[in-house]
Amino acid sequence: MNTELHSITLEQAAGEYAVSRLDASSPFPAWADGDGFVSISRSQHELSIVCAAARVPPGTVSEAGWSCWRFVGPFAFGATGIVLSVVRPLSLGGLGVFVVSTYDGDHLLLKTRDLPAAVQLLNDAGHVLLN
Repeated sequence: MNTELHSITLEQAAGEYAVSRLDASSPFPAWADGDGFVSISRSQHELSIVCAAARVPPGTVSEAGWSCWRFVGPFAFGATGIVLSVVRPLSLGGLGVFVVSTYDGDHLLLKTRDLPAAVQLLNDAGHVLLN
């Protein structure tokens, strides 16, 4: 199988993001909604929320310090290798990532402390980063 790697343009969202975990049976919290990227996912094990870190209430199980990057499309719904093209150089460079896919696109969350290394790895792989 030959997966084509793509040159992707990534656009950075303003601000700091957090990834939070609530009990699986929790209702969707009003604090999650607002400006910027928001993702709410429920499984039988948890309710996971990605949103601006400033909106997460104290005491919430959460990890802040993430930067959010949007894959600039459009990409065909069934296109292959889009996420792999971005995640592969980061993974080979030893960086962890958190990826959230939506109907129209993908979002990459990187620890803000890893941004200098991530920018270098992504540029070296032929990607374009917009701030």
